[in-house]
Amino acid sequence: MEILHTAIAIGAAIIMIIRFRIDPVISLVVASLYLGLAAGLGFAKTVEEITGGFGEIMTEVGLLIGFGVLIGSLLQSTGTFATLVSVIAQKVGGRLPYAISAALATIFPSIYVDVQVVLAAPMARQAAPVVDKRTGLPWLAAALGVGIFAGYVFVVPGLAAVAVTGLLKVSLGTYLLFGVPIGLATALLVTWLFRQLLRSERMWNPHKDIDPSEVEHPDHPEHAVFQERLLSQAGAATEPEAARTEDGELVPKRAMALPLVVRLLPILVPLVMIAFGAFADVLSFSNPFIAFVGDANFALFVGLLIAFGIGRRALGGNRTDDALSRGFKTTGEILLITGIGGSLGAVITATGLDKTLGELFSADSGAPAFVAIVLAWFIAAVLHFAIGSVSVGAITAAGIIAPVVASTGVEPVAIALAIASGAMFALHVNSNFFWMFKSLLGLSTSGALKTLTVATSLGAIVSLPMVLALGTVL
Repeated sequence: MEILHTAIAIGAAIIMIIRFRIDPVISLVVASLYLGLAAGLGFAKTVEEITGGFGEIMTEVGLLIGFGVLIGSLLQSTGTFATLVSVIAQKVGGRLPYAISAALATIFPSIYVDVQVVLAAPMARQAAPVVDKRTGLPWLAAALGVGIFAGYVFVVPGLAAVAVTGLLKVSLGTYLLFGVPIGLATALLVTWLFRQLLRSERMWNPHKDIDPSEVEHPDHPEHAVFQERLLSQAGAATEPEAARTEDGELVPKRAMALPLVVRLLPILVPLVMIAFGAFADVLSFSNPFIAFVGDANFALFVGLLIAFGIGRRALGGNRTDDALSRGFKTTGEILLITGIGGSLGAVITATGLDKTLGELFSADSGAPAFVAIVLAWFIAAVLHFAIGSVSVGAITAAGIIAPVVASTGVEPVAIALAIASGAMFALHVNSNFFWMFKSLLGLSTSGALKTLTVATSLGAIVSLPMVLALGTVL
């Protein structure tokens, strides 16, 4: 019966979120309450598991999420993201789709997916005629979409990556070690595959796939005047002298005067520290000090200190405090949904579902890794497709799978990566990000489906064989 009650609880949560537009936090708490009571845990035990599960996941990822969000807010305020995307566009020219997908998947702090698309979309629109007069815009749109979400699920400190590793108790360093190459390969392969799809005339129709009101504007990439102007300017390669924050404020000149590599240190330094700790552990030369330096919490705190120092120097005290305040507000929202995902996992564990699913996973067919990985991928894909949130899909799938990971005989990092892979599948109209993406890139609904939905679906499919290969050798 626990399987039936779990299915009802998850189905009810999906219906509440999609059909009745109830906030995911409320929906997941209601689902957790129903599951605990229907499965016979009782009132006190159900509440105990919900609060205990929340606290456990906060222990795992609370500081990581908080530090990561604050770093992102400070870097946004110093114009770091705007400068980076501009420099990439100027330096690589026609190879821009590969560069942007790779950069979004590996360099950007992927917690802020909304900020990423807000900053990258204008650059993509402007550079589209330089890349290709007819298909530059859809190619860049697809590269942008897959790059953002490959980083979001595969690369620390992406929210989905951090949350899944916490629920499955996977070391962030180990996840980073395998997730970065898989995320990068996924972004680049999908960008190449999408280019091949665009060779078909039927794949992209500007008259239907571009918002008609946008095309008529002389600053739209499909407008002939704009194309000629951009093509004539191609080749200019200097860093922008000005940039604006998400709120439209002009970034101070002293911030823009700092070298880009200096402004990226709050991201680069923690990644190097975490990666060093992971390699030291894998190569067996770790010690307590190296473990301390490579600890993800400490590494991201160092990144936050660097970001704070740069902010104080470049923005001044007041604007730095404003950036931190915005980050604190966002942190609360992210922590709440992440913690509630942990609550659902705790209730599922308490129902005894782990034993039932453990029997399903513990096959002696000689291919337990394949079965476990594919099932984890499938659960995450279905949840994301239904709910419309990559993070909620991944968190919920991890909550379902976490109780039985030990019984599969598969390394937890492979299961975590499988969930991450599946959670990318088919981002579509039930996602707020979908409509933001559509509007910022000037696409019609069909155009957004042909770019973002196709690209994320390809990302999930392309990355699965890599995860399967990893699962068989670990």
